[in-house]
Amino acid sequence: MKTPIILASSSPFRQQILKKIGLAFSTFSPDIDESALAHESPQSLVRRLSEHKAKVAQQHFAQGLSIGSDQVAVFNDEILGKPHNKENAIKQLTLFSGQCVTFYTGLSVYNIETQRCISKVVPFNVYFRDLTQAQISNYLDIEQPYNCAGSFKSEGLGICLFEKLEGEDPNTLIGLPLIELTKSLAEFDVDVLEQASQ
Repeated sequence: MKTPIILASSSPFRQQILKKIGLAFSTFSPDIDESALAHESPQSLVRRLSEHKAKVAQQHFAQGLSIGSDQVAVFNDEILGKPHNKENAIKQLTLFSGQCVTFYTGLSVYNIETQRCISKVVPFNVYFRDLTQAQISNYLDIEQPYNCAGSFKSEGLGICLFEKLEGEDPNTLIGLPLIELTKSLAEFDVDVLEQASQ
């Protein structure tokens, strides 16, 4: 019998990524407090939040593997928030011009019945081109990425902002590291290639 897979996220981006590997899954919105703790490192923050999200599944489901994920962007040792408007997005992208931004994505897979949890933090570096104010403004008008940490959408026109990307898995940047996810699922005896269906 197939193990139920649960995605602890209401993000359409994470749902689209998970669909790539062909497993049937349920979703729910974990709705947790995502505030950082005092003196908490970005890596500790995303690990803690991804675990918390995954474990909330036990309030909604009796069994299955719950997948939690959380991501932050970090520049000059500071966690970047979502810009929420064009003015803040211009500030972020102007700051990033010619610089490197690191994304840390926490990934947790939690077995609701056994309460075993496997958690990982996957880094991904984004190197920005030298950007003009006109390029930044035009990009923001087109994509309006005001709910995205870092003020861009890498799956769209945002790719034109970059000099290069550095990481093991391009899905990590969008919010769900599939290579590490399939490794974690294998540790719970879920073979994605055997269970995937069209």
